Amino acid sequence: MVQTVAQTHHARLFIDGAFVESSAGKRFVNINPATEEELGWVEEATKEDVDRAVQAARRALQGPWGRLSIPERIRLVRRIGDLILERREEFARLETLDTGKPYWVAYEHEIPRAAYNFHFFADYLHSVGTEAYQLDAGQLHYAIRRPVGVVGLITPWNLPMVLLTWKMAPALAMGNTVVVKPAELTPLSATLLAEVIKEAGIPDGVVNVVHGFGPNSAGAFLVEHPGVNAISFTGETTTGKTIMANASRNLKRLSFELGGKNPNIIFADADLDEAIDMTLRSSFHNQGEVCLCGSRIYVERPVYEEFLDRFVKRTKELVVGDPFDPKTFVGPLISREHLERVMGYVEIARNEGRILIGGKQPEGLTRGYYLEPTIVVDMPDTCRVMKEEVFGPVVTVSPFDTEEEVIARANDTEYGLSATVWTTNLKRAHRVAHQLEVGMVWINTWFLRDLRTPFGGMKQSGIGREGGMHSVEFYSELTNITVKL
Repeated sequence: MVQTVAQTHHARLFIDGAFVESSAGKRFVNINPATEEELGWVEEATKEDVDRAVQAARRALQGPWGRLSIPERIRLVRRIGDLILERREEFARLETLDTGKPYWVAYEHEIPRAAYNFHFFADYLHSVGTEAYQLDAGQLHYAIRRPVGVVGLITPWNLPMVLLTWKMAPALAMGNTVVVKPAELTPLSATLLAEVIKEAGIPDGVVNVVHGFGPNSAGAFLVEHPGVNAISFTGETTTGKTIMANASRNLKRLSFELGGKNPNIIFADADLDEAIDMTLRSSFHNQGEVCLCGSRIYVERPVYEEFLDRFVKRTKELVVGDPFDPKTFVGPLISREHLERVMGYVEIARNEGRILIGGKQPEGLTRGYYLEPTIVVDMPDTCRVMKEEVFGPVVTVSPFDTEEEVIARANDTEYGLSATVWTTNLKRAHRVAHQLEVGMVWINTWFLRDLRTPFGGMKQSGIGREGGMHSVEFYSELTNITVKL
């Protein structure tokens, strides 16, 4: 039985260190995607509320936060991570209620990763240096870093805590203040994180949370506000283009991690056991609602039929259902609207290709936005299902004959986020990886991360990179100082 809501979760705004309601009394309902029950109300920020949050963040820059030494600041940043781990169960439960993702995924992986984001950037700041040059004995040039200022963090609904903390941790570590606009579908973990921020001793105004929507709501108000110095956004490509146009009026610094249509290339010499195990994850983890999912699977023809038979058999074994059941691998999609959008792609696949498994809502689940894991074959490369980001548990599988062919097909997309290559031929692995037009390539694995490495995409998958020094560069300003000795 799907776990029902035992209490109402009311998500308020968090401005200048206090939880407050919308200045206009505006609110909207938050829905549990597994049960379609109301989780509670969410306060919708007005333009005035967003302005108050930005002004609070600007004051905090000049207040105690701005006067902290680096060791004092990173001690507080690390403390946030500690407190997240102390409240791990609470965060995981709220994340599951909001998103529908399996509780074990949130508890075992995502909440620890959210805490680690703070621990990592607190530790990383110890090793960050700048440049110094001495051309001759008469001159010295050196650079100093300072915060960018007030940063707007706009985060998606698929990995709410992971991606919010991935942005917030380096922003705070570098001494910035932030105004967070969480996805309207997943407000709860950001609201709880505001409690943790308060408990950690972060000064008032350093972190602010404003709930709402995009156009003509909190998102647009934040992007257009002249007091915001930078915007970091993770989400859909069309929204990113809108943000870019609006932010250009004030020449805001931008970092975008957008959509993906990622190829998963499996050569005949690959270890099929490992490739199938990981392809199940890269296809259906988090209901396929991950920008890095390998939704276009290309298999070299000599092993195509074997791979397909085994992949379909393993997919049939995946449990779809109650996200609080430890056996569940696939929970519901995020909303009724999104389920209908994904089903639209399924109908295209039904008409232009062949569905081997899935393509319908599971039997026995009368409530919730569920869709069975879906495998599609015989699709032309020109079909929308092959070209557009579905963002659900729907993958296509296609055979290929040559290395040159699969590279060309993999690159034939407007996206360029990530790719996966499966082969035991070391030369081929590197050769193919160098030719793929993506920001990240995994060889014989998927979603394996070192937080020092660049994270992001090319083409319409994003602007800039995050991770390690790349995050430090985005969240800081450099001033070069020249001294004539």
